Amino acid sequence: MNGIDVLLGSLRWSHEILAMVTADLTPEQAAWIPPGIANPIGAQSAHAVCAEDWVVQSLLRGSAPLLATSWADRTGVSVPQPTATFDWARSVTVDLPALRDYGAAVAAASEAYVAGLSEADLDREVDLSFIGLGRRPIGWVLNANVVGHINNMAGEISALKGALGATGYPC
Repeated sequence: MNGIDVLLGSLRWSHEILAMVTADLTPEQAAWIPPGIANPIGAQSAHAVCAEDWVVQSLLRGSAPLLATSWADRTGVSVPQPTATFDWARSVTVDLPALRDYGAAVAAASEAYVAGLSEADLDREVDLSFIGLGRRPIGWVLNANVVGHINNMAGEISALKGALGATGYPC
């Protein structure tokens, strides 16, 4: 197994686990404002998808994200953006079925991008100094900022669902 196969398998699993964790979300659960400074489930879900779209399409491919092109005005997110500020998370509204469709399109685009990479591409560096991370190889960006981030969001969503008395991780 090579690095592309490992990354692609990890990416597919992160998409699957996020879909499993969010499959039974209700609009009420998605909109619930948790105590403290935790972000609502809907905002976490939207952030996971929008951030992946931006990282893969804009940062790595150098093109506009789907949220600004083929999925503009159809993401299910009232204000789609890759970052999740406190104010945004408290004000964004999410249409769950539309977000699921957009998420499936983002997942397919990301998986196609990774499947088309070469082993040498994984070592090519991108500049992340604008977020304090210096220069990092594409393989690292995909592993940490896409796969790891999606898994982190799935964990946060699971914990918030648990606070509501619902099941988070289904397995």
